[in-house]
Amino acid sequence: MSSMDLPADAPRQPAAAETAAVGRPANPTLTWVTLALMTTASVASLRAAPTMAVYGLACVFLYLVPAIVFLLPTALVSAELASGWSGGVYRWVSEGLSKPLGFLAVWCQFAMTIFYYPSLLAFVASTIAYVIDPALASNGLYTAIVIMVLYWTGVWVSSRGTKALAGLSSWGLIIGTLVPGTLLVVLGMVFLGQGNASAAPMDASHLLPQWTGLASLVLIVNNFLSYSGMEMNAVHVSSLKDPPREYPKSMFLAMGLVLLIFILPALAISWVVPSGQLSLTAGVMQAFDAFFSYFNIGWLTPVAAVMLVSAALGGMLTWLAGPSKGLLEISRQEGYLPPFLQRLNKNGIQQNILVTQGVVTTVIALLYAFIPNVSSVYWIFSTITTQVYLIVYLLMFAAAMRLRRNQPDHPRGYRAPALGLLCTVGLLASIAALSIGFVPPSQFGGGSVWSYVLIIGCGLVILGLVIPWAFLRFRKPSWKTTGADTGSAAGEGSGT
Repeated sequence: MSSMDLPADAPRQPAAAETAAVGRPANPTLTWVTLALMTTASVASLRAAPTMAVYGLACVFLYLVPAIVFLLPTALVSAELASGWSGGVYRWVSEGLSKPLGFLAVWCQFAMTIFYYPSLLAFVASTIAYVIDPALASNGLYTAIVIMVLYWTGVWVSSRGTKALAGLSSWGLIIGTLVPGTLLVVLGMVFLGQGNASAAPMDASHLLPQWTGLASLVLIVNNFLSYSGMEMNAVHVSSLKDPPREYPKSMFLAMGLVLLIFILPALAISWVVPSGQLSLTAGVMQAFDAFFSYFNIGWLTPVAAVMLVSAALGGMLTWLAGPSKGLLEISRQEGYLPPFLQRLNKNGIQQNILVTQGVVTTVIALLYAFIPNVSSVYWIFSTITTQVYLIVYLLMFAAAMRLRRNQPDHPRGYRAPALGLLCTVGLLASIAALSIGFVPPSQFGGGSVWSYVLIIGCGLVILGLVIPWAFLRFRKPSWKTTGADTGSAAGEGSGT
């Protein structure tokens, strides 16, 4: 997942979605090309490139499959939901299934960030290491310290309620994704064009991954989270002049751009860094370092590192409070969280939620200091993040089918074609991804399979099911603060 793809449904959606609910766009303000670029900025990132680079040419297949069975259904189905019901995933699932399941959906949107930020900041730590000392990229204690320092700094900045961060996501696409991604690919093509052999085979026999059991394909699960966030910009469907015609065009263009940004840099990395030496956290900088050394421009390594770090941190700061704002709004209206977690600071920011999340993040970060293989920890956290977030999509697809069946005449600004088929494919793909997530990847090492399954399973069950069940089971009527002033909480920190 990119550093800019965390959804913030509840705070961002009502105005646009309510306009779309009447079935026609009012005062269209976006072209379909602009919406495609916004979606690309929300989804695309270089952070996942090393994960797929280990497969060489087969990464094309491993990116295309989830794009067809997950990315496309998610984009089209969420567009219909956003154009008919305001309030984001909580409203969609509540209307289609039930309010408790709606809370589960918005909780999982928030909870996945608990593991997302450690994995994102581990990438930042390994990138910074290439400016200081590349050996630090595999040092768990160093990684843990960087995660804690950067996260708590982000909490401090976010708690001040500054709106200046809202535009960072747009700059992040240019500074941290398009420029370094293009540079990586151009250097790679020149490298091969000068007669150098690719570190990974590039012949037709390697278009498909070699089958050595389920472990050989398990990295595909990470791609589902790489594509998550498409539902975030579905809210803007009402801003198009002709949504039924323009929205599909926009999504197909966005999908093409996202695939290019994901696939080409991953291939470039595989050309210069052998899979056996590739770090899942530091792979992008390994490739830059190798290319810059070959072309005798090593002084550019720190520049590339700064670009990647600034984009990742900008995305983190932009979206840090987003999912928790949605959780806060719903909890104050329905009483899902205790009063302590509903309190706002003087800037209208849900600081207690951020601080509580920070305590858990700190504990998770410390695991990097005690587990020798940083890449293994990174992979575990990325997988748990995916597993928890997939619950949101399972609920969303199920709710969409039920809403189309039970409320066929409800006004929608956009109707997804073959909705039943799209939802069925999306559900099956999500279930498959959940199942595959319990299989250790072939690159994971010689660790215990059952230990891996236990860690992933506990993370999914505790974070994605037990904790939200406990909130629902033990909530009290006094937790509900109907009519509470949540406007300040909803108005900060969102940016497209």
